[in-house]
Amino acid sequence: MTKSFLDSGGSLDARLEALASVASLVDWPLPRERDARACAEFAGVLDKLFAMLARGPGALDVALGEGLHALAACEGALKAGHSGNGDFAREELGIAASTAQKLERLARELESRPLLRAAVRAGEVSPRHAEAVLPAARGDAEALWVERARAETVRALKKAVLAATDPDEEGKWTLFQAGMPPELRAVVDEAEELAGEAVGARSPRSERVRAICSEYLSTHPAPDDDGVAEAALSPGEGADEPLREFLEEQYEQWASLGRPAPVAAPEGVSGPADVRALCEHLVRLARMRDSWNEVFGHVAMVVCAIRGWEYLGFASFAHYCEERLGMGERTVAQRVALERKLYDLPTLREAMREGRISYEKARLIARHADQRTVAEWISHAEGLTCVELRDALQDQEEAQMCARNQYRAWLSPSVAGLLLLTIAAVRKADGRRLSPGECYAKACAHFIEVWKPVLRAGKKSLSRRVLKRDRGRCQVPVCSKAGAHSHHIEYRSAGGADEEANLIGLCAPHHLRGVHMGRVRVRHESPGRLRWELGVGEGGAPRRVFVRPARG
Repeated sequence: MTKSFLDSGGSLDARLEALASVASLVDWPLPRERDARACAEFAGVLDKLFAMLARGPGALDVALGEGLHALAACEGALKAGHSGNGDFAREELGIAASTAQKLERLARELESRPLLRAAVRAGEVSPRHAEAVLPAARGDAEALWVERARAETVRALKKAVLAATDPDEEGKWTLFQAGMPPELRAVVDEAEELAGEAVGARSPRSERVRAICSEYLSTHPAPDDDGVAEAALSPGEGADEPLREFLEEQYEQWASLGRPAPVAAPEGVSGPADVRALCEHLVRLARMRDSWNEVFGHVAMVVCAIRGWEYLGFASFAHYCEERLGMGERTVAQRVALERKLYDLPTLREAMREGRISYEKARLIARHADQRTVAEWISHAEGLTCVELRDALQDQEEAQMCARNQYRAWLSPSVAGLLLLTIAAVRKADGRRLSPGECYAKACAHFIEVWKPVLRAGKKSLSRRVLKRDRGRCQVPVCSKAGAHSHHIEYRSAGGADEEANLIGLCAPHHLRGVHMGRVRVRHESPGRLRWELGVGEGGAPRRVFVRPARG
């Protein structure tokens, strides 16, 4: 690595260009190497490059979080035609809604901690270290915790401030998979549809499983000694904690690896909040983030392939990501998975580079596409929003699972535990050992028996028929929320008919704060088609326009 490369920290673009030129020397696929000493040396070189690369996305994430926080403060997402920052980030920035919400939450917390915020913006404290000390870095104690965050490990900081009381479960979800013949699948689908009416039409499957299991366990207690513990679906949290502590002491917090120079976060939009300028600023940051992620993903894939963290003295990949990179394991693992898929599907990488699809669309397609279907999905995705693409992919996956008589659900740790107890309770009530799929179907049958008379009681109103026709979803093309209101496309005051063809399901923000405040317009474009105009400004010009088929 040349001196000019090491000193290329004047701007993020210059730094990325220098790092990308070095990363291009790392070939893929890797040649076979059996010499452990050579592998260790290669891992050390890769680590220095990887740690430098991690600083760029970290700085951009800080700036994006602050920009999203400013957007929320001025209701910018609503003014741009979205129901919230999550949908805005997914559709216009190509960033997952959950990621955007985390970035905004950190920016909101740092606003009341000026010293910690300054250290994070300067790149002296990683967002992961900042999150660890947030509960304690308040008032007069803030300066002390900022200094500790600069020097100590994330594990040590969490232990010191007892931050483990609110663990991040996102990376520990469990896949429940069971055989499900058609007659049982019909029961499960009906129960989950009813659960959706109770907890929200856009609620994830995990929350519907929670409702169904909670209802069953309320009247069918699980046995006390049925061996549920040995059937745990995931290992306990903190299983490698002693090893982490030992390695931190043994390697003196990896001082020999050195720390890359900090990278400051880009400045935000100055002056009074202007929604259009703020949106353009966030889009620029997101495009820079995509450029960094492409180089970062390549190096991350190589580090994972050689299990580089083992040569450097870390307990696990998660330990390495948190302490060395200042990032979450799931974030890095997602980029590695996408990078591997991009090598298998070069047309997907080409579509990303040409700007035909966003990073988020590529991530969605990579989960489902193969060599035979990738071109078709790319072409399909160009005319869809991220929400529409996600729904189409999920519908296809559900159809395939039904055809194979299988059922799958990703469950959070708490819901996975509830399901295990429910399976045990069903077996106890039935007096025999049923399969997991049969147990869940019996819990679903119980949920239908209890809740169907309640949720389907009385004559269906016109509004309920419209929401059911629209599958309980807000029909704005960029919205991921559940439909809550039925809206007259042609207002009744303008002569619009009070019938299903003139009604459409909308979420509360889009109905009350969008359509009725003039920020969103919908009208019949032609028979059977609707024209959506989003982010309508003071001059009447919309930011985005979509034409979609009208349901019913």
